[in-house]
Amino acid sequence: MLKAILLDLDNTLILFDEARFYQGYFRKIETLFQDIMPPDKFVQQLIMATRAMVQNNGEMTNAEYFMTAFAQDYKDRRKELWNRFLYFYETEYDNLEAHFTLPDHLYETMDNIVQTGLKMVLASNPIFPFSVQMKRLAWAKLDHLPFDLVTHIENMSFCKPRIEYYLEISQKINETPENCMMVGNDPVNDLIAAHTGMKTYWVDDSKGAGRVTVDTRKILQTLQISDIPTPDFKGPLSKVPEAVSALC
Repeated sequence: MLKAILLDLDNTLILFDEARFYQGYFRKIETLFQDIMPPDKFVQQLIMATRAMVQNNGEMTNAEYFMTAFAQDYKDRRKELWNRFLYFYETEYDNLEAHFTLPDHLYETMDNIVQTGLKMVLASNPIFPFSVQMKRLAWAKLDHLPFDLVTHIENMSFCKPRIEYYLEISQKINETPENCMMVGNDPVNDLIAAHTGMKTYWVDDSKGAGRVTVDTRKILQTLQISDIPTPDFKGPLSKVPEAVSALC
């Protein structure tokens, strides 16, 4: 029986051009660190450290793992660098241009999910602090929802698409994977949850437009995953309550 629903954020609850957004993000954040490292090196370090988090094996939080990689040439300034990231997210992040739209019937859909009484998890890839995850929810006016867990860089020790990320969520909400369903738009990051026993719903509202491209095959090989499971359900976000009803 379904007891919990996990919801991705980017291009699941909000629809936007991720590649365009992150271009603006890099331009904004690199200026805050230019007295320490040149902008081109900063961006390279940021991308490298973010991608490296998928290698975190659970021995430390994602925040600790990220900073170990990012500050490898600036170990004596590690705390200062982390505080600058936090300062950026608390100030300049709000000024980023986020040209987004919302899935059809978003609020009705979310109200229906809340009314089921299922445990709710915002299962957005935990590469940002909690405040950023909530700011992004606020873009869609969903920051008031009663999530039982919001995954972020400081409370998780694994990232998508590691299977352990979903097992860690299951442990934190005290539900077996078999009693959970993951809802998301990314076949690698989200549907991989099926390998834990979770049900999956592949959201198709975004049509894949504007996604940040990654080498899917390389990621799967690195994590020793042979395939991307077929979703149990597929369709627009508005049809998720029907899938929930079928599983309850």
